[in-house]
Amino acid sequence: MTADRIPLLIDTDPGVDDALALLMAFDDPRHHVVGLTIAAGNVGLGHTVANALKLCEVCGVDVPVFAGADAPLVFPARDAAYVHGRDGFGDTGYARSSRAAESEHAALAILRLSHEHAGKLLLVALGPLTNLALALKLDPTLPSRVARCVVMGAAVTAHGNITPAAEFNIAFDPEAAHIVFSAFPTVELADWEAVLAHGFRHDDAERWLAADSPRARFYAGISAHTRAWARAGRGERWHAADALAMALALQPEGALELLARPLAVETAGQHARGATIVDWNRQTGAADNVAILMRYDQARFEAMIERALAAC
Repeated sequence: MTADRIPLLIDTDPGVDDALALLMAFDDPRHHVVGLTIAAGNVGLGHTVANALKLCEVCGVDVPVFAGADAPLVFPARDAAYVHGRDGFGDTGYARSSRAAESEHAALAILRLSHEHAGKLLLVALGPLTNLALALKLDPTLPSRVARCVVMGAAVTAHGNITPAAEFNIAFDPEAAHIVFSAFPTVELADWEAVLAHGFRHDDAERWLAADSPRARFYAGISAHTRAWARAGRGERWHAADALAMALALQPEGALELLARPLAVETAGQHARGATIVDWNRQTGAADNVAILMRYDQARFEAMIERALAAC
């Protein structure tokens, strides 16, 4: 029954990685996805909203989709179309869903759903944090109604994937990230460096994607561009960042090591804008505000992906 399941709100910018994470969420019997709030990030807002609607259609789920921020709070940022394709879904030319997004803005939907599911809501942020920052500016009490906040973002030792020091989601909108990390007492963080430690073999992914299911067929198509790019640039393993964050969100018991530390976001600097500075030695006296995922059960992670693709 829905009443017995954990309400799950996903803020996302689909994207191929996001799509895999959403498949995992839709597949999980312990959680009920109550909404998808959408921002620009991997590609522009028109594409990310269309991609979310299409994925709901493919999976046969009636989850409301709310369009949100179409740009960062302050400064423009470049997208990741070179990884995900110009439309974010591998430029497959898929037929768009007949559904439309809800009229309510994503930031308002976040606040409303936080009241409807106060004390129980699992909030998972897979993209730039612009929608969450807007919600927090409208209502700073939001964190008091969220049971857990899980974020995919950051590079905790400054080995960035979009600049030498910064990870994409944080670098896209550092001001928003600063607002979010300053507001929540604890953010469970799956950062880019954890993602690199939890890759899976391309051969395994191709076997999962060969399953005779609509989800596997659709995902095989939209991920082909990204998988080819990853194989050429990163070798034998493919890294699905948002899927790791979703694994932590859905099955936190799979986390083998989490480290609590203070984290701050660099919003200025010639070389370090968007960097996430972790006070590893607790020198500043700031409160621990993140629980950093260091190790997750790899077999559990891969089994979740395989099930989500209806491969077993």
